Amino acid sequence: MKISTIIAVVCSGVLTASAQDNSLPINAASNSVLIFPGFINRLVEEARTNNPALKASDSRARAAALNAEAIRSWEDPTASFGVNVFSAQGFATSENGDLVYGVQQKLPLWGMPDLNRKVASSKISTREAETDFHFQQVRRDLIKALAATALAERVVDVDEQDLTWLKATAQAVEAKYRAGQTDAGDALQLQNEVALRTDELLTDQLELHHGWFALNRLLNREATSAWPLLQLPAVAPTVPYSAKLIALGLTNEPELKILEGEVQQARASAELTRRTRLPDVGLGVQGWQYSGDGGFRQGAFTVSFSLPWLNESKYRKDYERERETQRAAEQDRENQTLIVQEELHHLTVDLDAARRKALLYQNEIAVRARQALADKLAAWETGRVALREVLDAHRDALDAQLMAARSIAAQYQTLADLLLWTGLDGFDALVPLANEPELIPHHANH
Repeated sequence: MKISTIIAVVCSGVLTASAQDNSLPINAASNSVLIFPGFINRLVEEARTNNPALKASDSRARAAALNAEAIRSWEDPTASFGVNVFSAQGFATSENGDLVYGVQQKLPLWGMPDLNRKVASSKISTREAETDFHFQQVRRDLIKALAATALAERVVDVDEQDLTWLKATAQAVEAKYRAGQTDAGDALQLQNEVALRTDELLTDQLELHHGWFALNRLLNREATSAWPLLQLPAVAPTVPYSAKLIALGLTNEPELKILEGEVQQARASAELTRRTRLPDVGLGVQGWQYSGDGGFRQGAFTVSFSLPWLNESKYRKDYERERETQRAAEQDRENQTLIVQEELHHLTVDLDAARRKALLYQNEIAVRARQALADKLAAWETGRVALREVLDAHRDALDAQLMAARSIAAQYQTLADLLLWTGLDGFDALVPLANEPELIPHHANH
C-alpha cells in the first residue's frame, strides 16, 4: 500500500468523525449527550435549587416580604410614671396626689401607615425582579458554559485524532526514509509536529477540565463530579431584529423590571417624605394618686402635636431630594430601554454572522479543504510538493471543522444572551421569532 493511501485512510477517519450528525439528543456511537432544551432545563432547575447566589437572592426577596408584613398601623403607646414633689407653700400631697402616671398614643394620621406599606411593597417588587434577574443570569452562564465545554471536548477530540494522524504519518515517513526514498528533513519535521500537537492536546485537556469545573460550580456540585460527553447542536436559525423582539425586550428584560421597581419605590418614598412635614398628633391620659391611702385624686386628657413649621424649609429640601432621586430612577429606566434596543440589535447581528460562518465552514470551506488535502497527498507521493504543504493542508482541513464548531458554540452563547435580554424561558420560545419581518433591512450598498 502506498504511503499516501495509509495517510489518507487515517485522515479520512479524522474528518469523517468531525462531520458526525448532530441531530440526536444522545449519540449512541460516542455516548455523548446533545445540548438540547430538555437537558438544559433539567440543569437549570438543579441550579435554581442548589446555586448559592440564587438562594441568597430568594432570601432577600422573602426578607422584603416580611418587612412589608411587619408595617404597623398603630405605634406602640408610651407609658409614663413619676412623683409629684410640693414645697411647704404648695398644695398638700394628700389633696393633689404624689404619684403621676399616664399613657400617650400617637395617632396614625395622614395615611402614613399606608404609605409605609406602599414603600415596603415596592421593595418587594424590586427584590423579586432582582431574584428573576439573577436566575436568568445563572441560566445564561450555564448555557454558555455548556456550549464552551462541548466545544472544548470537540477540540480535544480533534487534537487526539490529529495526533494519531501525525504519528501514523511520522512512522510512514521514517519507513520511507530508511528505504532511501526521502531525506531526514521530513522525518524531523514530523517529529516536531508530533511534539507540538502533544503539548497542545495537554493544554486543551486542561481547558476541558476547567469547563467541567465551571459547570460544577454553577450547579454547586463537587468539583470532581463527572460529566458525560457533551455534543454541540446543529446550526441554529437566525433571529431577525423585529418589532416583536423589541417588544419582548422592553416588556421582559429583567434589568428594566428592576429599574421599574426602583421608580415605584422612589415615587412612594417621595410621597412619604412630603407628608412628614405634617404634625405628629397624639392622645394622652394622666392620673394623680396619693401614695398614703392609694386614693385617686385627679386626672387629665391631653392632645399633643409636633410643630414642624420652624423646619419647613428643611422638609421642603427633603422632598426635593426624594423627587430628584425619583427623576434619576426614571432616567435610568429610560436609558435602559435604549440599551435594550441596541443590545438586541447587536445580538441579532452577531447571531446572523455566527450562523453564516458556521454554514460557510461546514458546507464549503471544509469540503474544499478535504479535497485540497487529498490533492496535496497525491502530489507529495510523486514528489511534486514538499511535506510542509501536506501538513498545512491537513491543518487547514481540521481548522475548518473547528471553525464550524466554534461558530456553532458562538451561536448558542449569543442565543443565551438573547434569552436574558428578552426574558424568555428557553430556545423553543425564540423559534417563532425567526419568521418575523426584519425591522431594519440589510442594504448591500449602505
